[in-house]
Amino acid sequence: MQLQLVRHLWGMVGTHEELFPRIKEQGYAAIETALPAPEEASRFQDLLQEHGLGYIPAIFTNGNSVEEHLATFRQQVEQAARLRPGKVNCHSGRDLWSIEQSTHFYREALKIEADAGIAVAHETHRGRVFFYPGITAQLLERFEDLKLCCDLSHWVCVGERLIDDQLDVVRLCATRCIHLHARVGYEEGPQVPDPRAPEYLPYVEAHERWWSIIWDEQERRGMQISTLTPEFGPPGYLHALPYTQMPVADLEAICNWQAQREAELFARRKR
Repeated sequence: MQLQLVRHLWGMVGTHEELFPRIKEQGYAAIETALPAPEEASRFQDLLQEHGLGYIPAIFTNGNSVEEHLATFRQQVEQAARLRPGKVNCHSGRDLWSIEQSTHFYREALKIEADAGIAVAHETHRGRVFFYPGITAQLLERFEDLKLCCDLSHWVCVGERLIDDQLDVVRLCATRCIHLHARVGYEEGPQVPDPRAPEYLPYVEAHERWWSIIWDEQERRGMQISTLTPEFGPPGYLHALPYTQMPVADLEAICNWQAQREAELFARRKR
């Protein structure tokens, strides 16, 4: 199994023409970002091909009801499928739904996914259905075809603790994980101020324990390529000084550092 590094455009400043060659030079094989506007899709695909980059679309369901979320899911999945990506990452549903509402949503979403012929990874994300381990495990047990993007930093924040006490759920998620968001969370937030700082090393190493569980299971399942996005975000996620809003660290440097560290960890486990 090979590790493919993916760069999210979240927080990057510049046009696609400016960003894509830089991303490629930094060692990334693909980008992850929201769907392009229909009138920009052709140029977007041309630029990806020109720079030899793959693409993971990021989609987001919304609405005031389960049916409205399903309608936006269908529309975006069908739009994404026209771009022929290997997979799609989705923020799906709402955290306030009952288990019955969530069950209905994913039953229908899996049909939409199958009709579109595209793999959808539903992200473990605050504010969404998979915002904490318990509901995630219940739904994975109900739907054997349900796939995940594992962003475990959210669970650290929601539970206000490292999740080594829930490794059974991590292992279950590993059996369904088709995409990984490698951001490091801590008890009071989904993103440590700077993962390179020594005081956050225990958090980095904890997340790496969980990511290694996922890699091992992906390899056991026969996956040929594991995709990883170092998804640190801009101010709002990235800490900033009061009044000036000066970021406490350089976002691009953090993302590249995390990507390189995980590439090295992945390579060591192969020896």
